[in-house]
Amino acid sequence: MNILTLLGSARKKGNTATALGWVEDALTGMGHDVTRVYLHGRHLNGCMGCNQCKQVLDAPGCVQQDDVPEILAQMVAADLILYASPLYFWGASAQLKAVIDRTYSLYTRYHETDHASLLEGRRQAVLMTGAGGWDNNAEGAFTAFKRMQKPHKTHYAGEWFIGNCTTPSAMTPAIKNKALDFARQISV
Repeated sequence: MNILTLLGSARKKGNTATALGWVEDALTGMGHDVTRVYLHGRHLNGCMGCNQCKQVLDAPGCVQQDDVPEILAQMVAADLILYASPLYFWGASAQLKAVIDRTYSLYTRYHETDHASLLEGRRQAVLMTGAGGWDNNAEGAFTAFKRMQKPHKTHYAGEWFIGNCTTPSAMTPAIKNKALDFARQISV
């Protein structure tokens, strides 16, 4: 399976990157081809809402000249897309959110009978870390992610929230073991 991971954390060795690395190692160990895109430092503009992308039906049609069209093409080529981000103000990081917003260019005629998506049939999963717990904190981000599956016409492969994170070194062996379980879940 061709798997694309999108790391939305600014820290290359932070909690999210560490947990994602464990999942990527497990997926690679299962024989999958895994490519990570580190979003921080990339040129990622927000969606302009210009709708020019809706004029192109067979490729990512965004007219902006930044790094997002390349990332969108990688998403289209993947069998599974794993979004990874620290939880910032009840949602994904700005870097990951910019890419998610630009996936608007990957589908057309949403809510119509001829709704089409370049991601149709793919699997999508999300991994988030946070300093707090789940309640009144993380559930909104995961609800939004689940809702994204309908316009994308994708399959919801799974989610993993690691709460009460302080530092990567404080994550327990039980959390590392959960990475293997999560990798198995999302790659079925």
